Amino acid sequence: MTFLLFLYLAAALAAAPAPPTFTDITKPSGITFRHSYGDHHLDNIVEGTGGGACFLDFNNDGFQDIYFITGVWTKSVNDNEGRELRGKLSAKLYQNNGKGAFTDVTAKAGVGNKTFSSGCSAADYDNDGFVDLYLLNYEANTLYHNNGDGTFTDVSAKSGLADPRWSVSAVWLDYNNDGFLDVYVCNYLLYDDGKFRDFYPAAGYPGPLSYSGQPDGLFRNNGDGTFTDVAKETGVFQANGRGMSVSAADFNNDGFMDIFVANDAMENHYFLNTGKGAFVEKAIDVDLGFSEHGQGVSSMGPYYADVNRDGFLDIFVPNLNYNSLFVFNPKRKAFDNVNDSSGIATTMGQYAGWGSVLFDYDHDGWPDIFVVHGNAHHEYVQEDSILRNLGNGKFQDVSQKSGAYFSEKYVGRGASWADIDNDGDIDLLVVNLNDAAKLLRNDGANRQPWLMVDARLKFPTGSRTAIGARVTVTTGAMKQIDDVNPVRGYLSQGDPRLHFGLGGATQATVEIRWPDGQIERHENVKANQILKLEHPAVARAVR
Repeated sequence: MTFLLFLYLAAALAAAPAPPTFTDITKPSGITFRHSYGDHHLDNIVEGTGGGACFLDFNNDGFQDIYFITGVWTKSVNDNEGRELRGKLSAKLYQNNGKGAFTDVTAKAGVGNKTFSSGCSAADYDNDGFVDLYLLNYEANTLYHNNGDGTFTDVSAKSGLADPRWSVSAVWLDYNNDGFLDVYVCNYLLYDDGKFRDFYPAAGYPGPLSYSGQPDGLFRNNGDGTFTDVAKETGVFQANGRGMSVSAADFNNDGFMDIFVANDAMENHYFLNTGKGAFVEKAIDVDLGFSEHGQGVSSMGPYYADVNRDGFLDIFVPNLNYNSLFVFNPKRKAFDNVNDSSGIATTMGQYAGWGSVLFDYDHDGWPDIFVVHGNAHHEYVQEDSILRNLGNGKFQDVSQKSGAYFSEKYVGRGASWADIDNDGDIDLLVVNLNDAAKLLRNDGANRQPWLMVDARLKFPTGSRTAIGARVTVTTGAMKQIDDVNPVRGYLSQGDPRLHFGLGGATQATVEIRWPDGQIERHENVKANQILKLEHPAVARAVR
């Protein structure tokens, strides 16, 4: 009997696919970008905030391109010794040529921004079928309109989106259901040009509580290429906020996108969408305001996913001390913070977390967690982590089994994700502070079945990503949900196509709830494909 059991276990282990690993392909891919904070020494909070990156298919060829933002020498931010960098630093756009190769097309595209930037996002704000690019800057923000010929035009001033506050993140959503994408702009704090110097030298530089917070903005798309800030009339205005990043999804399953803002050194904000063109702030009421133990922690980049496959979206928030995994509890209609019970606290307590990605790295049907680490006030390096979802409420650290990269150390900040080679598994992109970016290819996950869903709305003038759509993928007893919105994590944006590991199933049932509420169902969808779904939409007049 013992011998037969041994043979059974040996056969099971032999049949199980090897876990995927991540290979650093930065150099062979042609990416040479290095982030900078515009100076030679890290000595203030603007420099230390770092930057993110944005995946977008700017030329509609089916491959995800990359836009990197960076800091540049700025008189009100950087020291005089860094003046030699003046005019030498800029953002970069890399075109994906397929099969993991990229070409720098910044100059040709006209997007070599030379403003100190923290974050970026991309969306087709005028429904012309080409994705536009929005940069969140220390100075006025930049909106680049995609001309559809591989070039962009700076329309910041006339658009009304040149917000002069220090913006770091922006999420697009159609909050009033008029067919045009609006944008919530997350602003950080009011920096004083380095005047305040009362701090302990060991701290490196003054922290966020040394400065006044800034209100965020919600800009309504007027449908004519211009935007109007409607934060006060829609209920999202908070006079004092220290927003680090923002995301939006339908967290209570009522068909409307809500907004979650991760704040630094204060409570988070959660704006519940009433469905009537307004929001109500509910963070404390639904237990999203603070960490598991009640601290107002340094929350960084929020990322949502249904981690326990119960049909409700959950939120993971890295921070400098304790991460938070907020799991929605339908009985309480609020969130339980399971950072301790899930095992995440034990694994991650030694790190300072910034960017994160929740994705099914091994295609077993359960979303796993990738987190980027780095000291906040010094260029002290840390390794990054990947945690496997065991499907029972627990997470296991599999970093040392996931490739040589996870033994390397950097001062990490932004993290993004995309299937860069359309082979069915998710690859990772890391932006390191004052250092080279890292592109990590997922090797092996696509040995297990997968499905990607590219949901798009068709307008008379073109088609765009159907931000706000809800996709449900069912395989046997497992039901997976996700919302279309690529702005997640710290200062970054990822692949707008939704990715699902199928746990060995070769076909699935796909249901999509479009932003107008209509539901479409597809049976017996074959695995291992990018399923493109398109729904007719007409931009209605703005009231």
